Amino acid sequence: MGWNYLLIILIVCAVLCAVGFYKYVYFLSIGYGFAIAGGGITVFILTMMNGWAEGVVWLAAVQMLLFIAYGARLSGFLVVREVKNAAYRKTLNEVTGDGKKLPIFVSISIWVSVAILYMAQVSPMFYRYFNDSKDTTLPLVGIVISILGLILESLSDMQKSKQKKENPNMVATKGLFKIVRCPNYLGEIIFWTGVFVAGISTYAGIGQWIMAIIAYVCIVLIMFNGAMRLEKRQMARYGNDAAYNEYADKTPIIIPLIPLYHLNKKQG
Repeated sequence: MGWNYLLIILIVCAVLCAVGFYKYVYFLSIGYGFAIAGGGITVFILTMMNGWAEGVVWLAAVQMLLFIAYGARLSGFLVVREVKNAAYRKTLNEVTGDGKKLPIFVSISIWVSVAILYMAQVSPMFYRYFNDSKDTTLPLVGIVISILGLILESLSDMQKSKQKKENPNMVATKGLFKIVRCPNYLGEIIFWTGVFVAGISTYAGIGQWIMAIIAYVCIVLIMFNGAMRLEKRQMARYGNDAAYNEYADKTPIIIPLIPLYHLNKKQG
């Protein structure tokens, strides 16, 4: 399993997501992006130091850059949005209890839990080189899938920002939002699907499979939970708006073509 190396990756992820002690939501947002980028860099450094990527150094570099791009986009977008968007800051404060601090033991529990999750999320890349795998076909397929997910997330964030500027009193309904109501969450799922797929040909032993599967399932569940909480807030704000209800009742919430329109019970 390479527990000593996984511990190093865990420590890096823990340090980088410790920004959550300033505001606990950062454990799952800005700190998340930092940790994934740092985790990818750490795996690459460990791989180079141990000579695990002989003949496929280019692949290790590409996978590292993918995680850096993911983390930089996520954390950068969130920092800019919080600094420049007063409405978002207000909503964030309402959701997080106006910046109230959590009890320290609760913060530590969240910190340790998410650091372990972030380590597990980058583990497919680690196992590829730790196991001395030389396959390049499946990793490249996974990388393409992840890039598509990253593009989807980026486009959906840009489209949402543009539409909210045009009409701040309505949810985004155009572009990618015609396909699903949470295209950014769909992009997140697609990105991590690619990461998981990229490691399928290298997982060795039940332990590695379990870690990779649990990490993937967790991120999917987190995205559905995020969509559920977002829908709840939208229903509270726009629930009496006929245009919103018509849009929500006809547009799948997160997975295209699957008639799953609501994750919360509608009132009335």
